[in-house]
Amino acid sequence: MTILRTERLTLTPVAPTDFEDLTLMWAEEGVTRYISGQPMCAEDVWLRLLRDIGHWQVLGYGNWVLRDHTETLVGSVGLFDYRRDLSPPFTAPEIGWAMTSPFHGKGLGREAVSAVLDYADSVLGFERTVCMISDPNTPSIKLAEAVGFKPYGQGLHKGSTLGLYERQRPSTNSAG
Repeated sequence: MTILRTERLTLTPVAPTDFEDLTLMWAEEGVTRYISGQPMCAEDVWLRLLRDIGHWQVLGYGNWVLRDHTETLVGSVGLFDYRRDLSPPFTAPEIGWAMTSPFHGKGLGREAVSAVLDYADSVLGFERTVCMISDPNTPSIKLAEAVGFKPYGQGLHKGSTLGLYERQRPSTNSAG
């Protein structure tokens, strides 16, 4: 499993030792407002953590936790194939992110998402990545667009209509 580093963050694959911090994060209304619509209880966070660990084991990629230089949990960013009950279905790996409220608006989400996309492009060789964002979530829409995602439609997931975004891997043309 891969550890990524940026100027201000260390991204590590989720682990059981992250449970307490993730429980606090997913209990924040500011984190879950546009994702699930309600804070998560510890049981749901544990099941999510187990799912994410299994994702790494089965597919070789998944969710990372983001920590700053003080080891404070900043958020989570991941690449995944959740086989969502989404109409229309995703046809490429998905990326998703969530930041704890104290770190909103500081550029750390963009820094982490950019690092994960660089990894998806250069190591995993993904030609295309997708994400879904709730229309009122303007900060996430701005982040997605800033790292190269473009809207390509709308989808229905668990009774909610969401914006669907895609990003093509940048071409690496070399003149010669």
